[in-house]
Parts: sequence; structure tokens; C-alpha cells
Amino acid sequence: MGQDENKKPRKNFNVVVALVMALAVVIPHVTGMYTHYDRSIVTIINNALPQVALLAVAIIMVLLTIGVFGREFDAGQGFGGIIITLSVLIVGFVFAASAGWFDRTYLPRWLWFIYDPQFQALIVTIIVFGLIIYFITREEKPKQGDSFADKLNKMFKESK
Repeated sequence: MGQDENKKPRKNFNVVVALVMALAVVIPHVTGMYTHYDRSIVTIINNALPQVALLAVAIIMVLLTIGVFGREFDAGQGFGGIIITLSVLIVGFVFAASAGWFDRTYLPRWLWFIYDPQFQALIVTIIVFGLIIYFITREEKPKQGDSFADKLNKMFKESK
């Protein structure tokens, strides 16, 4: 129907069909012909888009936190499943804290300083500089066999 003899799409026909379908949805909304304005397709889409965008951002954040480790993980394998679960929990916590679900009422009064943005920036700065100093000044230890660090290094190496 929307293809020519060579099975290529006929763009002009497809554009006209898409325009007619879009106008069939939008015109009744604009003219107010719906008996219930809240049941308009345009209103439903406008109400659903923020939630869908928030979900898309959350999924991208989870994928970014998993991708920080620079390797593909299999959720069925031990440490890979832990990393994926930890990433989901971290993103969930960030969204819950941003939504205001964790108020100061959940913490004792003497821990309220944790919510201070200057304190949070100080902690992040200390952690970053601490990691940089650690990676620069650490000494390579001789191989001791099958240690936990060796297993981690083996897991993070790309297998081809």
C-alpha cells in the first residue's frame, strides 16, 4: 500500500497518511469536541511523557553506572549481578532522595549535616583526591596466587 513496485516506501503517500492520522487526534482536542477533556489522547500523552522521560533517564543512569566498570556483565554471574544490583540501588536512592522521600526526619538530629551541599562536595573531593593519591603512590606487590584482587582483575579483563 505504501510501497512502490520495487518494495521501496512511497514517502509522499506515507506522509499524507501520517498527517491525516495526527490531525484526526489533535483537531478534536483543540476544538474541545471531547466530552471529557481529561480523556483526550493529547492530554493523556502530555501526562504520560514526563513519567516516560523520567524512566528513560533512570535507565540511562543505571547503564552509565554499570558502564563505569568498562566491561559487559552477566547478571547470572556472581560479581556481575552484584554490580548491576548495586547500580540499580544507587540510582533508586538518588531518585528517591530527589523526590524528597528521605527527609531529615529519617536521620537523628546530629546527622543532619549530611544534607548540607557543601559537606557533600567536601566528601566527594576528599574521596576523589584520596583515590588519585592511592593510585599514584601504591606499590605493586608480588603475586601471591589466587587472591581476591587477582579474581577482580581477571573478571575485568576483556575476554575475546
